[in-house]
Amino acid sequence: MAHNHDHEGQIPLTIICLISLLLGAVAEYTSILPETLAIWFYVAAYLSGGYHGFIETIEHLRKLELNIDFLMIAAALGAAILGEWIEGAILLFLFSLSGALESYALGKSRNAIHSLLKLRPSQGLRLKPDGTEELVSIEQLRIGDMVLVKPGEHIPIDGNIIKGQTTIDQSAITGESIPVSKEIGDAVFAATLNENGVIELKVTKPAKDTTVAKIIELVESAQKNRAKTQRLLDTFEPRYAISVVVAVIGLIFIPWLVFGHEFDSTFYRAMTVLVVASPCALIISTPASIISAIANGAKNGVLFKGGAYVEQAVEIDTIAFDKTGTLTKGKPEVTHTVVFDSISDQFIDDAEEEKKMLSVAAGCEQYSEHHLAEAIINYSKTKGAEPVKVENMTATPGQGVFAEISGRQVAVGNQKMFTERFDYWSKKIHQRAEELRKQGNTVVFVAVEGKPIGMIALADKIRPQARDTIAKLRGMGVKKIVMLTGDNPDVAKAIASDLGMDEVHADLLPEQKVDVINKLKSTGTVAMVGDGVNDAPALALSNLGIAMGAAGTDVALETADVVLMGDDLEKIPYMLRLSRKAKKVVWQNITFSLGVIVMLLAGVFLIDLPLTAGVIGHEGSTLLVVLNGLRLLRKSE
Repeated sequence: MAHNHDHEGQIPLTIICLISLLLGAVAEYTSILPETLAIWFYVAAYLSGGYHGFIETIEHLRKLELNIDFLMIAAALGAAILGEWIEGAILLFLFSLSGALESYALGKSRNAIHSLLKLRPSQGLRLKPDGTEELVSIEQLRIGDMVLVKPGEHIPIDGNIIKGQTTIDQSAITGESIPVSKEIGDAVFAATLNENGVIELKVTKPAKDTTVAKIIELVESAQKNRAKTQRLLDTFEPRYAISVVVAVIGLIFIPWLVFGHEFDSTFYRAMTVLVVASPCALIISTPASIISAIANGAKNGVLFKGGAYVEQAVEIDTIAFDKTGTLTKGKPEVTHTVVFDSISDQFIDDAEEEKKMLSVAAGCEQYSEHHLAEAIINYSKTKGAEPVKVENMTATPGQGVFAEISGRQVAVGNQKMFTERFDYWSKKIHQRAEELRKQGNTVVFVAVEGKPIGMIALADKIRPQARDTIAKLRGMGVKKIVMLTGDNPDVAKAIASDLGMDEVHADLLPEQKVDVINKLKSTGTVAMVGDGVNDAPALALSNLGIAMGAAGTDVALETADVVLMGDDLEKIPYMLRLSRKAKKVVWQNITFSLGVIVMLLAGVFLIDLPLTAGVIGHEGSTLLVVLNGLRLLRKSE
């Protein structure tokens, strides 16, 4: 039915209705019970079966609206007027049953989301300052508290690991099936499963603000944010109900008063029309499908913020990707090292000399805050190069670091630093640096006493699944795939050509990304994929804003229309497949339910379809539509 409420207690009432209906039939058609009791059993069936429909009807009549429930109640009363109590009772039983099953089915979709809540423990082990443990409810945990989590336990609250290491199954939040290894400093989320290590966390969010709480809140509001098709059907329902009532009044009075037909048979036919013309299946066709699709997405790490966005995703033909942190990992890594001997003006291939150069670079960078510094230090470690002890270190923002090692001046920095500070630079060094830049690298020079001893090239690595995702999107008919970045054009072009992008826009500020999105919108329906923090304006402006890896960022949860909880680009083709499947199921349901109405109406006028058959056809089609919608709960391949 098109019931807007979750009907508490509908199943018990449906059972009472069935029992009363059966007892009434026994009293009417056998001698086991006195026949005079039949009418009372039928009245009980009417009251229990029609209770929820009657409440809904009154609510709508208060707003001067007619709804489907009104049509059902009217048809059942019509049957009673004709003395066909049993047919009215069957109608109300089936009406009540399909309402109960619909509530159950939609409840099943919602439970798919609430199962997340069940994963979140209600208590956590708080560590007191004296080292003792106390079990407290998660609501009592405050930011800064220390919590102990043992192997095999679900993490009770969002926090950062301050002691221990482990692997964590984050599938409840990110939809990512492979467990992730976590160590000191890493963030962990409530409702995820600690697989093997004992860890201590420092609480970063109160229970009501954890990522899992936000997900549940988002999905709850998503179900209220209706799809366009559903909104159309909701406005169509009262108008259609009025037309049916007018038509039925005409069907009763015109044949009876104008053509002198017998009242009883005319009235019976009109009541059958009233039942079969009710668009129950049609009205439920969209919510049954859309809510199931939202639930499926949520279980697999894709959060739609409403039915409207499930439908919008189907229209997408242009996708704009932010580069850093979306197509790339967002963490630079060393790609090449070049060792140079300025005396012979030659490049040298010597592992020991490379180690020396890396030790100088790591020594200069070990106290730097720059994101490239971390990559250089990590790489030096893997090569076994210990950072050299440096003195008198000075950092020049936007250029690099000067220092002294045993009284000799050393420097690590970018091209700007060296062109401004040093006179002599070999042409060979310049050419090699240019080649590395063209391949999409950032180049850092290392010098001792003003002479270059080598270069370190770094690049933000492309995510392993980026190529595959873009190929899949092309295969799914996405016409234009574009990259937006604030990075320099050489790096951007190298990555874009590697991934096979149609267009690349580099050196962009956040507000310039908005201009590009506007331009793209003039030729297509645009989805913007970003990490949510600096992409918020572009996400908000696109036809569909998709935030990546939002398990950590609140801004992304708030500005995007669709949120991918993990850092998995593969979720984008999954989201498109799911929304297309949902649209297909919605239209299957709409076509089927309209077909059934037309067929049953034809049956009434051509073969005098009995009311009972009309009731079974009508309620049966409603159930089939709900079950078809529920198929969307299955993982879409």
